[in-house]
Amino acid sequence: MSADRYRLTPEQLHRRCEEDRFNFETTADLPATREIIGQPRGVRAIEFGIDMKSDGYNIYVLGPTGTGRLTAVERFIRDRARQNPTPDDWLYVYNFGAPHQPNAMHLPPGMGDRLRADMKALVNYLREQIPQAFESQTYQEAAKLIHQSFEDKRDAAYRRLREQAAEKGLAIVQATGGLMTVPVVEGKLMDPDVFEALPVEERDVIEKSQREIEEQLEDALVAVRRAEIEMQGRLDDLAQQNAAVTVDARMDALKEKWQDYPEVLAYLDDVRADVIENVDDFRGDEKADDKAPRDGHDPLWRYGVNVIVDHKDGGGAPVVVVNQPTFRQLVGRVEYRTQYGALQTDFTMIKAGALHRANGGYLVVRAIDVFRQPYTWEALKQALTAGEIRIETLDGQDSTPYAPQAPEPEPIPLKVKVVLLGSPWLYYTLYDDDDFPELFKVKSDFATEMDRTPENEDQYALFIAARCCEGDLPHFDRSAVARVIEHGARMADSQRKLSTRFGVIADLVHEAAYWARRSDRDVVTGADVVRSLHEWEYRHNLDAEDVYRRITEDKTLFIDVDGEAVGQVNSLGIVGTPDYQFGQPGRLTAQVYLGRDGLVQIDREVNLTGPIHNKGLLTIKAFMSAKYARDRHLTLSASLSFEQNYGHIEGDSASSTELYALISAIAQIPIKQGVAVTGSVNQLGYVQPIGGVNEKVEGYFEVCRAYGLNGRQGVLIPSSNLNDLMLRDEIIEAVAAGTFHLWAVETIDQGLEVLTGMPAGELQEDGVYPEGTVNRAVVDRLCELDEKDKQADGRDDEDEDDSSSPSDAGDDKDKDRPVDVILTGDEPKEGETEDADGAAGDPEAGATGSPEKDKHKNKKKSKKDRKGKKNKKKAKCA
Repeated sequence: MSADRYRLTPEQLHRRCEEDRFNFETTADLPATREIIGQPRGVRAIEFGIDMKSDGYNIYVLGPTGTGRLTAVERFIRDRARQNPTPDDWLYVYNFGAPHQPNAMHLPPGMGDRLRADMKALVNYLREQIPQAFESQTYQEAAKLIHQSFEDKRDAAYRRLREQAAEKGLAIVQATGGLMTVPVVEGKLMDPDVFEALPVEERDVIEKSQREIEEQLEDALVAVRRAEIEMQGRLDDLAQQNAAVTVDARMDALKEKWQDYPEVLAYLDDVRADVIENVDDFRGDEKADDKAPRDGHDPLWRYGVNVIVDHKDGGGAPVVVVNQPTFRQLVGRVEYRTQYGALQTDFTMIKAGALHRANGGYLVVRAIDVFRQPYTWEALKQALTAGEIRIETLDGQDSTPYAPQAPEPEPIPLKVKVVLLGSPWLYYTLYDDDDFPELFKVKSDFATEMDRTPENEDQYALFIAARCCEGDLPHFDRSAVARVIEHGARMADSQRKLSTRFGVIADLVHEAAYWARRSDRDVVTGADVVRSLHEWEYRHNLDAEDVYRRITEDKTLFIDVDGEAVGQVNSLGIVGTPDYQFGQPGRLTAQVYLGRDGLVQIDREVNLTGPIHNKGLLTIKAFMSAKYARDRHLTLSASLSFEQNYGHIEGDSASSTELYALISAIAQIPIKQGVAVTGSVNQLGYVQPIGGVNEKVEGYFEVCRAYGLNGRQGVLIPSSNLNDLMLRDEIIEAVAAGTFHLWAVETIDQGLEVLTGMPAGELQEDGVYPEGTVNRAVVDRLCELDEKDKQADGRDDEDEDDSSSPSDAGDDKDKDRPVDVILTGDEPKEGETEDADGAAGDPEAGATGSPEKDKHKNKKKSKKDRKGKKNKKKAKCA
């Protein structure tokens, strides 16, 4: 039966997008949509998560990178956020009661900046007006009176004391250690030497007088100090009264302006009290200057307002996208400044984190970025669980022996919707964290492909139009849109699907626009799209070209693309890098020989294969046993090998290839070397679909084209992969010209017809395959191998020592036989036992009472039984 019925037509190799189906000339005629395309399930979940106001309904968006999740989700959320109210501003102010714990305050959007401006204006006003108030005549006269009153009291006390001292012949003088008394003689201070020369009685009288006066002097000094404190108190009261007049003149206006905000009014009261209490900070005189710090920092910093979140521009709820969410970037931080070699900080150096900026709106972040940064995930969980943002200093960070104590800002209430974007693997891994399911209750699953319907093709056109508008790119004509859609199907490996990896599609749009501009075209055409695809491939396919060169030019990788060979098939695999994969042909060979080793896969034996590939090998064994040894026991030794393979092999897409090579080797029927094969197989002999069919076909085509297309080359694929074909134009043209072919089969038998040119053969009613078929040749060859194996066993029997016992070499041979033998020798029937070398015998035959006769009879009986079985087996195989 001809294999032409499995041959594919050019129309089956690629599904075209007809340009005439579009009702526009260029994408300039289309609106620039911002909708998420091809993700109805994901969009519905996001809408649900956004609208749910209950705690814990944060969103995790699943999907691989390149689907445009981040851009699409950000656009979608921003559109929804514009419809939501703008949240309050958040700011920190000085806590006059506990300076290291700044107070948090929230105000309507834009009002935080106004309060900051008002406080700055107030400080500037007081800085100017308070010194003037203290220079006024009224204040100066009042202060002078207080000073004069004190001086009068002090002078009167010292005068009375001097008079009392003079009565006793003493004078009060100023010394280094303070005031002291000195004896006076004839109006002059007595010299110490003269004093020492006086009689003892006179010195005692003088010293007694000195002690009395000094006691009175000490009392006087205490009284003067009290008077001085009283004076300073009166001056302070006067200064505060004077300052209060100046402060209240401005403060009353401020309080009236902020009368609707109790928090601000309470803060202004604290500011008024602190300004009046510390009025010297504003005076600018020597007394104030002495209180000013020497580090250059304005002493009036405490009256500032630190607006950490400002929403004066409005625009709805905030949408914050964070690329590298470190702990500090997420929850905020306290910064330091260096002044004269020392670190300093205060509440004005508190900086907002992403949670502060997103508060009242949405925080969008890649999940993997959260887990790459230490402490970030725990900080996010803590904030969401507690419903507040707490700025903390990490242990061992933000601290040095010279750093001052960091402020402990008051926590800020948090109301945010967090959107994590990550892989499905990470999502299900996070389920081991007990907090994750409670915090992220909404799962938004982004698919990698969508149905290729006219509606979705139109969505592709709208997407292209939007990218052209956003990027100020030349618009695409209908042919260019059609080529992009075809590439979207190629990315999905399907004629019935389109890829939703819109990040990659957007890159294609930009690159095609680049090549159009290079060609001085105002509109992107299909040729520009094709060129951008070729250029992209050229930038990435260096490894592929090297492999094909080694096959076709250097000939260091052995591949035959013409002729016939027994037990040899061209297999097709996928290799490459994460950004580019290509099909690589390889030679797979099979050898069959006499023995009982079963089927050995050499790559598997040296641990070069993975579990999925090993499963395919076991499937081959099951198929062979079921098809060719269902009611007989045959012995086989065979080996399979992927020649020149030195890397790991995984996947079962070559299992049909291995099976074809094995059948060819058993039947000794050659296989056409111009045909390469891909496809997995199940136990029933059905060829199953595989991945990467386009890359595999194109890889083999490149090799055949380099050798020269001769019309006898092509690729055998599973028929279930027909709808996955989106092959390049040059392959379609070669198929149309008859210089290259593709065949699609459903079963191994159909594949054998293509590869050998012979009918596979169907099992007849008598249980025998027809003559001249592949399957008959397989059965005959297996029977032949079995007979030769039995003959080898018989020769061994005759050469064996008659005294061999059941514990001799025969048992050892069976014991060491590999467990993966798929076709084995005859087993003893019921009522029989197995002798030393594996032949069946009658257990009653030796019951003669004579060991020698029994042994002789058993030996003759064993040979007779084996001869009878051999004849029977020949008849059965025929």
